[in-house]
Amino acid sequence: MTDAMKKRLFGVGAVTVALAALGVIAYSNLGDSIVYYLSPTQLLEKADAQDAVVRLGGMVVPGSYKWDQDTQVLEFDLSDTEQQVHVVNAGNPPQMFREGIGAVVEGKLQADGTFHSSKVMVKHDNQYQAPKGHETEGVYANPTLDGESS
Repeated sequence: MTDAMKKRLFGVGAVTVALAALGVIAYSNLGDSIVYYLSPTQLLEKADAQDAVVRLGGMVVPGSYKWDQDTQVLEFDLSDTEQQVHVVNAGNPPQMFREGIGAVVEGKLQADGTFHSSKVMVKHDNQYQAPKGHETEGVYANPTLDGESS
């Protein structure tokens, strides 16, 4: 065998091993760690929705927010304007959580139709607004080390 044939055979072998490794990774148990993002309508339409951990996104329905400070249980409904799902979460709600805003919860749909979540995330824009009533003109956020404003 010549050197060129050895190099070509080595290259083909390396590509074959790499493709086999990629195939094993792709078809292994990685599917168990995937979390799907669904709307309430999509969640209720899926036949196997109770078997998987999913992220459910929608708007918090006005009038549905209940938080028991003693038991640390948060309850509310999420809607996508077509369907709504009742959500129960153990723990404190995020600071920005309120009715009428977008929220994403992660958890499982129970047999009774209640979604038990382990995590609540609030959707919000990233635009900062200074608190009202505070004078901010001429004030800079990054003073230099010697105490002067830049």
